[in-house]
Order: sequence, then structure tokens, then C-alpha cells
Amino acid sequence: MNRISEIRRAAGISQLALVDQLRWSQGRVSNYESGRRVPGLTECRAIVRALNVLGADCSLDDVFPPEAEQVPAAA
Repeated sequence: MNRISEIRRAAGISQLALVDQLRWSQGRVSNYESGRRVPGLTECRAIVRALNVLGADCSLDDVFPPEAEQVPAAA
């Protein structure tokens, strides 16, 4: 799960502005925001960089929170 849309909206950034900054298609960004597609590390870094250029103050972990480590059940 990512927080692209949440952070983008909180910073007052339109999806179109993010699309323009990234020079990607609107569909690609929409698919990442909705979770239909999962961006690779390079794409994640580009998204965070674009959000920061557009005025958000966020890190990679803010936008793409690490999944909670699962602790094995005791036997």
C-alpha cells in the first residue's frame, strides 16, 4: 500500500501536476495511486522526488511505508 494520493492531496498537488512533473501518462500515475500497479524502486524514488519538487515534504518511507515485519507464530 502506498500513500501517493494522500500525500499529493495534502500538499495541494493535482494529479495532473504530478503527471507533468514526472512526464508519465495519467493512467500510469493513477494505476500506482490506486494500487493496480506497483512501482519499482526507481519509480518510487522518482515519485518522491517529484512530490518534493512540487511542494510536498516527504520521504520514501512516508510515501511507501515499509510493510510491518511479520513475526513467526510460536510453535
